[in-house]
Amino acid sequence: MNYIKGKIRNIIYQNKESGFVVAVFRVKETNDKKMKEYINKTVTITGNFLDINTEENYILKGEPLKHERFGFQYKVNSYEKEELTSMDAVKEFLTSSLIKGCGAKTADKIVKTLGLDAINKIKDDASILITEVGINEAKARTIRNSILEYSAADDCLIKLKELGFSIPEATKIYKKYQEGTKYIIEANLYVLTEILDFAKVDSIYCKTHALDDQIRIKACMLEAMKRLSFNNGDTYYYREEIKDALTKEFNIILNDDDFDEAFYTLETENKVVLENNLYYLTEFYEAEEDVVNNLYDMQNDNASPIYDFDEEINELEKETNFRYNVDQKNAIRKALENKITIISGGPGTGKTTIINAIVKLYIKTHNFSPMEALANIALIAPTGRASKKMSMATGMPAMTIHRYLKWNKDTNNFGINEYHKSTENLIIVDEMSMIDISLFDALLKGIKSGVQLIMVGDVFQLPSVGPGLILSDLIASDLFTFCPLEKIYRQSENSYIPYLALEIKKKDLALDFTMQKDDYNFLKVDSKYIKDMIKKICLMSKSKGLNENDIQVLAPMYKGENGIDNLNIILQELFNPPENNKEEIVIGEIIYREKDKVLQLQNNPDCNVFNGDIGYIYKINKKGGKKDTIIIDFEGNKVEYTKEDMYQVKHAYAITIHKSQGSEFPHVILPITKSYYKMLYNKLIYTGVSRAKKSLIVIGEINAFLMAVNNDYASTRKTMLKDKLMNKFLNNS
Repeated sequence: MNYIKGKIRNIIYQNKESGFVVAVFRVKETNDKKMKEYINKTVTITGNFLDINTEENYILKGEPLKHERFGFQYKVNSYEKEELTSMDAVKEFLTSSLIKGCGAKTADKIVKTLGLDAINKIKDDASILITEVGINEAKARTIRNSILEYSAADDCLIKLKELGFSIPEATKIYKKYQEGTKYIIEANLYVLTEILDFAKVDSIYCKTHALDDQIRIKACMLEAMKRLSFNNGDTYYYREEIKDALTKEFNIILNDDDFDEAFYTLETENKVVLENNLYYLTEFYEAEEDVVNNLYDMQNDNASPIYDFDEEINELEKETNFRYNVDQKNAIRKALENKITIISGGPGTGKTTIINAIVKLYIKTHNFSPMEALANIALIAPTGRASKKMSMATGMPAMTIHRYLKWNKDTNNFGINEYHKSTENLIIVDEMSMIDISLFDALLKGIKSGVQLIMVGDVFQLPSVGPGLILSDLIASDLFTFCPLEKIYRQSENSYIPYLALEIKKKDLALDFTMQKDDYNFLKVDSKYIKDMIKKICLMSKSKGLNENDIQVLAPMYKGENGIDNLNIILQELFNPPENNKEEIVIGEIIYREKDKVLQLQNNPDCNVFNGDIGYIYKINKKGGKKDTIIIDFEGNKVEYTKEDMYQVKHAYAITIHKSQGSEFPHVILPITKSYYKMLYNKLIYTGVSRAKKSLIVIGEINAFLMAVNNDYASTRKTMLKDKLMNKFLNNS
């Protein structure tokens, strides 16, 4: 491979996290004809470096290229530090800022005594500086420690590169594990799956080890169980399905004895649990156990009855000019009088209205001042949009569960936990169907046992992305106060959206479900014309004064002709076409433009932006390459992203139904085609339909819609939460 040799003159830009560097490099030697003219001259270099400084000579392997914006550059694919090949070079290294405690006289003495191989001799023998060079112990220790500290990163980088990791991956590994990297390399490479893709680590491990190596079997067994959980939502597994997954995913075939031996070893390491022939990852087993114990402790505390409830609710009806039905009054009363209450209902049944009533009556019955109300009530939800909806309904601040629990993104730990609990006395959690076992466990650990907990949601919506079936299991246990809401409130005499959702839920569509209503239309369109019809509807909507903030396209899949990725390209051109006064930036194959509608894909509590939040690109600052920044406005919260951060974001003209959970949109367009067949199932379509607030247009094929309504694909998950709850409560009653 072609190379250039030389020294870093100065560093223009350095990303400490990724290791990406832009620097000025003085070339002293090269074997690349294109670089000959740069000998004894400087050139701009770009690449990933684990550790870089201006004290050393480097051999850079890569290629020269002409960047359309930044001109001539040398792109570094790999590098190594040039070996010290002369006495003067060794002396220069010892007297550099890299080595502490070694001046010119000491360096000269070391080189004269130990020769050209002085550095390696010092690394190998701790006493050589004292016994042969005559340096005092303290100074010798300082010099040797500097050499060891300096060389540790290089040694690890070289080893990781030899194994097959890229420089960016090696940089990420060393920055995470530091000196521990060498022990991971020697003992168990699979530790790196904490930060790297399992498939990459596994492929590298298999280059030097047998496929049925015991370390690999254990690692693959854990990975197989994780994949089963996140693919199926299960918190436990059967032996045969783990064995099948090992064979299909990793080509590992085990008989029962070998399987049991490997699993037993993992048990001794506290990574898995076997109970009643059910196999668990320890994290999910303990999460279920903790949830049961915490709910039991909370339920055993007494709540106070409200003696003048009828009078209070009548007063509230006068204040709000709203009449609550019998089910709603029952839900409000029970929520205020019990320690744990579950309220579940479909769209249009008044869940948000009930939350507002509970908050107002709780404040009134306790005679709280505004400050006392803030100190005693917490309103939380899994997504930013769901929490904002609660806040708008109640006039009280609300937040995501992650923010409430003070989640640390870097450590993946919560600041509010079993050792440092929250102080509020009433906690209302909305969109409970979205919460998985791990997050629910963290929430219960963080709240005190005497709290009143009210859980609100729609049990028929899509279950959580992560493992568990929390809301459904809690209701099925029949151990907690449960208030189902059935009555739907019409928006108009000819409104249909909440009734369509109910018909989907019951798999009993009305004969006229394709007929146009005030808030609903079903457009029968062949699959190949769906995109054109969506475009036509959006153009008509724009002509009526609606914009991309009013209209949300929801689809089940990213890929394909009618997939989200393709729809976003079309809708971006329609809602936000290029203009001379709009900056653009290209990331991968995607063009981002000022005023683009975008979706946040990950929680980022430091910036108060969360998975599912929708914002707009406020400004794109072109500073040059990696320095470019994108400012996204999330309803007044302006967050700055680098190009490297943009993996957290996607265009949001069209989004998945999964990502729409916890949100409502004024006008929803829902394409349905058989090409989505893998994702056509009842709860998905129900969830999509129930996101529409003012109007819903379904576009596509009637047969595909009927297929989805009658398909129970996602209705079963294997969990033990319900059984464990019943055992705990009944055995201790």
